[in-house]
Amino acid sequence: MPGKVTLVGAGPGDSGLLTVKGLRALEQAEVVVYDRLVSPAVLELIPSAARRIDVGKEASHHPVPQDRINQILLEEAQAGHNVVRLKGGDPFVFGRGGEELETLARGGVEFAEVPGVTSAIAAAAYGGIPVTHRDYASSLHIVTGHAREGAELDIDFEALVRTRGTLVFLMGVTALPAIVKGLLEAGMNPDTPAAMVERGTLPGQRRCGASLKALPERAAEMGIRSPALIIVGGVCALAEELCWFERLPLHGKRILVTRPRERAGTLSEKLRALGAEVTEFPCIRTEPVSPCPAMEDTLGRLLEYEWLGFTSAAGVDAFWTCLRALGKDARALGGVKLAAIGPATGKALEAHGLTADLIPEVYDAAHMGAALAKAAKGKILLLRAEEGSPALTDALAEAGIVFDDVPVYRTIYDNPRSAELRKALESGEFDFVTFTSASTVKGLVSAVGAEADFSRIVGLCIGEQTAGEARKHGIPVKIAEKATIDALVELAAK
Repeated sequence: MPGKVTLVGAGPGDSGLLTVKGLRALEQAEVVVYDRLVSPAVLELIPSAARRIDVGKEASHHPVPQDRINQILLEEAQAGHNVVRLKGGDPFVFGRGGEELETLARGGVEFAEVPGVTSAIAAAAYGGIPVTHRDYASSLHIVTGHAREGAELDIDFEALVRTRGTLVFLMGVTALPAIVKGLLEAGMNPDTPAAMVERGTLPGQRRCGASLKALPERAAEMGIRSPALIIVGGVCALAEELCWFERLPLHGKRILVTRPRERAGTLSEKLRALGAEVTEFPCIRTEPVSPCPAMEDTLGRLLEYEWLGFTSAAGVDAFWTCLRALGKDARALGGVKLAAIGPATGKALEAHGLTADLIPEVYDAAHMGAALAKAAKGKILLLRAEEGSPALTDALAEAGIVFDDVPVYRTIYDNPRSAELRKALESGEFDFVTFTSASTVKGLVSAVGAEADFSRIVGLCIGEQTAGEARKHGIPVKIAEKATIDALVELAAK
């Protein structure tokens, strides 16, 4: 069957600005062809099974020429693949998207275009600059600041000045002096407010504000680099009052999230909402013990137990999968009481219509063991990891409680980007690394090597046991007040 190409605008960088339709197309992609302006946060949304083709381009450096990109899209579609062409911003706003679709149309390939949020509006908004305002500008003009190599800018500056509207120049960092010169020579007031927004909508965003005549000097002082846009007009005077994004508590902070991929989303979203630049690096993954005759045996005689204890959502998932495979449902629990180590595990139970009868005040193995030892009169079944913390079983044994400790899932430590991560950690690229369990600490150390220098990061730990594991490897730590994701986020923002 012939394939299809969907041209998707990835937006200006913030993954939350990717449209719903764009995300749906991405989730169904078999091949994704992407540019350098697509942010890492958006690239993380690419399905793991999809093949990635990086055709990144930047000014004066085109690793893959445009003609070759056009042919790649044609060849992949003709091979029967569902292709997503992912482009920063909007593909039809100086993105050469039209040229790519022309090639596909001539090749008889089916295609569609999903518009993206253009940086011309979004980056300005994140910089506190409304591109139109009744008191300042009633029109918006988007202009390319990029000229073909060796050619001069082909811009009618006099026409632009006559509009008296807001002017936004994309891809104009290199041409900034020429743009300012052209506007001034065309009669624009040298004191007209102007600005540049670098890496707009991303946590590393910087805004450079000045009068039009002073903008080149100010941008040079700040070292403004591409990608950045130039905004000229009275609306730029509002930036100091309206720049909400740069006031977020975690703006500019770089945070590494080490949770398993399937659990990372909530933490990453909360950190990004506060302005952090989040890199997800799942150092561990969990997989159920399968087959698991020990669990099948205990589930066949569940009513022998007074309590069933879970120390993670992974344990809950393994339990429920096994229960359903045996042809049973929640009725098999009868009067068995349920214990969860914390709210997240409690929510995993709630997803199956179950409610935890016990959650300890402090969400760790030792306190769960103490709480169960105090509450239990009968036998306890623990369904947890192969390397579960001994603090839980030690507390039960000390209290003389009879229990069965059944490993139902294992933790796997692996990540193919280990060398890349080690370099980033040792060069101080991250301000914080989040650890939601001792396993995530072990996973990070396993990934980059125990001999790595961890002194340049601060580990944000969800509890004392997790912090203890981090200290073993020389990682400076801060500990959340409670063992919850929200408390961990609050710790990062302090």
